[in-house]
Amino acid sequence: MRAYLDCYPCFVRQALTAARMAGADESQRWSVLRRTLEMLQSFDLTATPPEIGTVIHRIVREDVGDGDPYVEVKAASTSEALHMYPRLREMASEADDPLDVAIRLSIAGNIIDFGLGDRHDFDLWNTVDRVLAQPFAVDDRPAFFDALEKADEVLYLADNAGETVFDRVLIELLEVPVVYVVKGGPVLNDAVYEDAVAAGLDQVAEIIDNGAATPGTIVQFCSDDFQERFAKAEMIIAKGQGNYETLSEAGPRVFNLLQVKCPVIARDIGKPVGSIVLKQATESIQSR
Repeated sequence: MRAYLDCYPCFVRQALTAARMAGADESQRWSVLRRTLEMLQSFDLTATPPEIGTVIHRIVREDVGDGDPYVEVKAASTSEALHMYPRLREMASEADDPLDVAIRLSIAGNIIDFGLGDRHDFDLWNTVDRVLAQPFAVDDRPAFFDALEKADEVLYLADNAGETVFDRVLIELLEVPVVYVVKGGPVLNDAVYEDAVAAGLDQVAEIIDNGAATPGTIVQFCSDDFQERFAKAEMIIAKGQGNYETLSEAGPRVFNLLQVKCPVIARDIGKPVGSIVLKQATESIQSR
């Protein structure tokens, strides 16, 4: 998915938010803002939002420090989700259609997102209730189930820490081995290896990192090992908006699971904010 003009104010806000969370003083925040504004002039609208976001977070690391500004909120998100986990697992296992409920719970967890604004007061139980009740705005479940039957292994691209626990509920119901892919370094509140282990994903899947500290999955930026696994994967589950932005045209092996949380994504998908989506990726003209 290409960037839209409405993405640009969000890029500026994201730069300032990340700088503040990294502990930047006023002069450092000004430096991050100035460099971000200069950088934005070098990109055109053919770039994906995560490609631009990658540079923004590189600027923050260079000007403020190389740590993980979101480490505390990621730990809190994971802790809250783990408290919910026993009940979430019961909800799925006791349902008439356990796999359908587990898919919905995984999508419900996608509400945990620190890349969208300064409000981070997610009401997880209310989100679970809503997602379990609402219809899919884009519903490619038949193709998803068909691919799942044929696959010998699933490559599962993670999104955010805390959301990882919701993914675990779904993975536990899949009858094929799962390789769970996290980021190769900290960016926003995206899950890294330690976040996945804290959520218990090591108990249900092989965990690998993609070798890149980028929002979404920009395949050409990732490690050779990940690129090889991506190329060979029969079925890929791609969680969240960042993975939609980078992989919505990656071909029919890819299934995007997400909540629509911003007007730009809503415009691109053609569905309103608040929608839940299970969408099989298309194939771009360039990749044919």
